[in-house]
Amino acid sequence: ASASPLQNHSTTTKATMMGKVIFYEDRNFQGRSYECMGDCGDFSSYMNRCHSCRVESGCWMMYDQPNYMGSGYFFRRGEYADYMSMFGMSNCIRSCRMIPMYRGSYRMRIYERENFGGQMYEMM
Repeated sequence: ASASPLQNHSTTTKATMMGKVIFYEDRNFQGRSYECMGDCGDFSSYMNRCHSCRVESGCWMMYDQPNYMGSGYFFRRGEYADYMSMFGMSNCIRSCRMIPMYRGSYRMRIYERENFGGQMYEMM
């Protein structure tokens, strides 16, 4: 069966769009598809189930419950023809959230003891 695309859904503006994922109802990228370029709290109005996906850009957290609840799974660019078997998931993806890209500088401090006690080491 060939995929018939559904409508696009995005809660982001064009300036902040950095991710794209296509969800498919069946394994091996078959069945109806849903293209997503931003956070989506509930797939149920777009598709009945999701058994495979293709992450074209960005990094995503996928959840097996609506509204970003349940178990979360990290997906990066790639093809996931049968992600449920790959990740040992028992439920389909029901919601997703794009992880925003950060282009600034990073800084992390590590402390010797709890409550920021003892010597501190800063990594940049």
